[in-house]
Amino acid sequence: MIIPALFQAIPQGVDYVRILPELVLSAFGIVVMVLDPVIEETDSHKTLGLIALAGAVAGLVSTWYMSGFPGLAFSNEVRVDTFSVYFHFLIIAIAAVIILSSFEYMAVQRIRAGEYYALVLFGTVGMVLMSSAVELVLIFIALEISSIATYILAGFRRNDASSSESSLKYFLLGSFATAFFLYGVALIFGATGSTNIDKITQTLQNRPAPVLLYVAMALMFVGLGFKVAAAPFHIWTPDVYEGAPAPVVGFMSTAPKAAAFAVLLRVVYVINAPGRFWFLWVAAALSMTLGNIGALVQTNVKRLLAYSSIAHAGYILVAFAMTTSENSSVGISAVMFYTAAYAAMNVGAFVVVSHFGNAGERYVTLEDYEGLGRTSPILAATLTLFLLSLIGIPITGGFFAKFYVFSAALKANLIWLTIIGVLNSAIGAYYYLRIIVVMYMREARTEIPVMRISAGLALALVISVFATLYLGILPNQVLKRAQQSAQDLLAQPAPDPESPAQPPVAVTQHY
Repeated sequence: MIIPALFQAIPQGVDYVRILPELVLSAFGIVVMVLDPVIEETDSHKTLGLIALAGAVAGLVSTWYMSGFPGLAFSNEVRVDTFSVYFHFLIIAIAAVIILSSFEYMAVQRIRAGEYYALVLFGTVGMVLMSSAVELVLIFIALEISSIATYILAGFRRNDASSSESSLKYFLLGSFATAFFLYGVALIFGATGSTNIDKITQTLQNRPAPVLLYVAMALMFVGLGFKVAAAPFHIWTPDVYEGAPAPVVGFMSTAPKAAAFAVLLRVVYVINAPGRFWFLWVAAALSMTLGNIGALVQTNVKRLLAYSSIAHAGYILVAFAMTTSENSSVGISAVMFYTAAYAAMNVGAFVVVSHFGNAGERYVTLEDYEGLGRTSPILAATLTLFLLSLIGIPITGGFFAKFYVFSAALKANLIWLTIIGVLNSAIGAYYYLRIIVVMYMREARTEIPVMRISAGLALALVISVFATLYLGILPNQVLKRAQQSAQDLLAQPAPDPESPAQPPVAVTQHY
């Protein structure tokens, strides 16, 4: 009762409720940074990690509370609806699992933990804000908050040259990509006279789309395509994933992608981006093909999963190519469900990789995984489950996600794109199964020490395994939320952004 009374006492307090998760995550990030200098380094990994984990859990609770206050906030720049709440839950849950898996990693790698956990929380703030922002300038600011945090996290293994190279390459190429996005925002303002998504939609309903709008959309897709590692903007991915700390790779391969796909859904389906069909069709086909072919020749597990990430971005983009209004809702819900399934299995895979890599991440090649099924059966079994889900084997989240995307594509008459996707799934099965064969059917050439699984790591694996199986066996609840979110996204009215924000909405039901 104290928190509601506090916000009611503040002028426009409901606006702050609608960004409550961002406020909570920022507050915990600041607390971590303030406490870092006064805590002994030997104790900082666990103490600061627990504070960061408490921040992520508080972020989830505040998201649940925020879901009872749907509507617009801060002069119609932020929208709380089932769509934004869905991505808030997903992104903050990813951050919580990554923090759990980092307790052991930070201690083994002997890295100062304060800045790390603070950057994870601050990066998460930018990502969740991207999912609820309906003002393109605010989306750009949130994108930069997210990007700056991940640029630094990618180079956190300061004593490793490959990590520094990873951070620098990610920063330089990411800066170019976000510049393209900002230039696209400027051009869309020139074409429509606004940067508010609702106002842009209203303008385009009243007159034909000008040529300038096509250029603006293409430039914006460059920036978002870079964040989701979609071809032809994927070149950075293998090198950055190889050099960055394994838990960071698990984070940056899922959470920023979810946020970027949330923005792309608003741009493609709410603004109704012109010319989207052929552009996204080509990007999907290229991403699936180049990602899977590139993975075939990799011997480094992190690089292999990097190319896999490119391929899965292509699978998700298949759903974006659906253009007719009757297929739009299905396409949106397919993207949202696939994003959640991919997050569960990919985060879990990188949790295993980070644990097995040991100090300095020395053991990351396929040869190092030989005989893991005998030396560490639990670790091998969990990695096998995640790999089978990435393939799309039944009873896993990956199977239902691919089935949903491809069946929806068939209903939308995307026959050739579906054929390309199915063929690429068969190619992908080869390199995923190769890891399983190495773990169970080959003898280890050298003895590799496998550390005891800590409590934090075990909990992170349990959550990832549960989510992967739950989305494969009982997907109805998540699918229902995704479908409801899709309908809400398509049914949103287009109010005049010059009008004052909506009055407080009474709490009716929580998410």
